Amino acid sequence: MTENSIADLLKAATAHAVPVVRAIPEDRLTAPTPCAEYDVKALVNHLLQVVVQFQALAAKQNADFSESPDYVAESPGPDWRDRFADEAGKLVAAWAAPGADEGTTGAMDMPARTVGCMALLDLTVHAWDLARATGQEYEPAPESSGVVAALREAVAGLGPTARKMGVFGEPLPVPEGASELERLLAETGRDPRWTP
Repeated sequence: MTENSIADLLKAATAHAVPVVRAIPEDRLTAPTPCAEYDVKALVNHLLQVVVQFQALAAKQNADFSESPDYVAESPGPDWRDRFADEAGKLVAAWAAPGADEGTTGAMDMPARTVGCMALLDLTVHAWDLARATGQEYEPAPESSGVVAALREAVAGLGPTARKMGVFGEPLPVPEGASELERLLAETGRDPRWTP
């Protein structure tokens, strides 16, 4: 795995995910996404749940995915776009704490670095999903950040279990000259050329 810390990788991914979420128009919340089980609103809610719950995992606490809050509909309070930016910042800070990416974490008792990569994967792949669903361009974190390289390595390890659990689809073929991001997307079962 790359030598970059999980916090560094999350910071790089967040810088590319936050603008996508900020630019989601209200009239696209019911649009389909490359994640067939989610429309845009449901995927935003899922991604917000990830950035909130994985803060607890960074602190070696258990996460609670038993309920799926409707962050988009919640009011009063900050706009969900601002909340996402705020919670993503807290996620980066949580994983920057000393020891966060060492040892094991959560009820799954998985290596903390692997768990951090799961949050990184959601921030990267679901930001792409949301961009595609809402007609935005998505620029991944630059190659120099190590984000996509770390994710391809993590997906290679997590893939068989994730496919059994229905989290990933079967890998799809990619054309010659595909980018590293396109290869990552295909490895999770996504069509890198997906359009609404």
